[in-house]
Amino acid sequence: MPTTIIGTPLPSRSKLVHIDKSQNPDRLPCLVPRKRAPPQQNPLPAPPTPRLNPPVDPQNLHFHEPTRRILSPHDYKLFQASPTYNLVLSFIFSLSEAAADKKISSIYQDTIPDVIEHLLSVLSAVEETINRCPPADHGGSRFGNPSFRDFLDAIASQRSSWHSLLGVPSAPAVAEVSTYFQNSFGNRARIDYGSGHELNFLMWLLCLNRLSILPPATFPGLALLVFPRYIKLMRTIQSTYYLEPAGSHGVWGLDDYHFLPFLFGASQLLHHPYIRPLSIHNELVLEEEGDEYIYLDMVRETMASKSVKGLKWTQPMLDDISGAKNWEKVEQGMRRMFVKEVLGKLPVMQHFLFGSLLPAAEGMIREEEVGVKPEEEEHEGGEVMVEDGGVKHVHRNDAWGDCCGIKIPSTVAAAQEAKKKGEEDNFRRIPFD
Repeated sequence: MPTTIIGTPLPSRSKLVHIDKSQNPDRLPCLVPRKRAPPQQNPLPAPPTPRLNPPVDPQNLHFHEPTRRILSPHDYKLFQASPTYNLVLSFIFSLSEAAADKKISSIYQDTIPDVIEHLLSVLSAVEETINRCPPADHGGSRFGNPSFRDFLDAIASQRSSWHSLLGVPSAPAVAEVSTYFQNSFGNRARIDYGSGHELNFLMWLLCLNRLSILPPATFPGLALLVFPRYIKLMRTIQSTYYLEPAGSHGVWGLDDYHFLPFLFGASQLLHHPYIRPLSIHNELVLEEEGDEYIYLDMVRETMASKSVKGLKWTQPMLDDISGAKNWEKVEQGMRRMFVKEVLGKLPVMQHFLFGSLLPAAEGMIREEEVGVKPEEEEHEGGEVMVEDGGVKHVHRNDAWGDCCGIKIPSTVAAAQEAKKKGEEDNFRRIPFD
């Protein structure tokens, strides 16, 4: 007989299985292993890559300077249902797919197309322009430096010659395409920069694609050479002129300025043999692999620009994403986030420019029809709404600095000012970390 408990003999295992609890209410039932819950699935599928249509004949286009056309929620709905919306998605996602499982250095194994070299030389010329437009003495201020406007003026005076070098066919075409290029470095009036300006740079490349200057064969070079070069150029511009983050979500965002490097970077790492999402917390991995992988480079630069050590304090969203099972989950999440947080945000898309290469949908309002100021003359920023009584500003509380012209100093500016004081290596620790 088995050992007894409180004087009552325990039944054998076979008898325990057949105990009727209704007749023995004091007996404990058999312990049944609990089934594991199935892994949670995101109910929103990752957006697919629409088909990229071939370019149209430039002879059939009437080139003109692009303007804003998304001036109301109704305009935005028309845009979402338009071929231009699908064209933007197709181009961005096609560039991301062109970067899949490739190191940056792998592009040099093949012959680099001449047009990629020309694009890189244009970006180098832009960087040289910074040296000719040094920042004014700003008294230690961490807000935008007004010398940034001189820099933009210098860019505007050279952009025609740069586009002729790229093979843009005519002066009207140059005027249209170069507008996207001019608006990819930040806003002249507000001296700020955000994901909308980053999108303008990609739309500049898309316009060149529509003119058959950048065929699909150049997409790997665009994603892994030209775009990273642009990001590095923007870091120089941001740190030189203290560009304020446009529409920053503070710590509740991937980065104060950029989004697309995380999408392209996740695609690069899709099937990497040993770098996992958690590897972003390994400083040795960031140091050794950051020059080859855009995602790691962004994390490295983000950590270097903060005065508090630790992603969980400075960028909790990046910290959360690092817990993903694999890079495929991260890449799918970045696609969803691009659709929701960039193309899906009216304050961002109200700055989107439409021309003949990226046409507006029928029925979208024109700026001159309702008295909306051109983009370069708008100081307040954020979202406007066209109503029967005219144009009004919409107050928002879901982001930092994209409402009412509220200025948000950049962490880059704070880091630069700390360097001037010799404090760049002094990280502040969070209590109880």
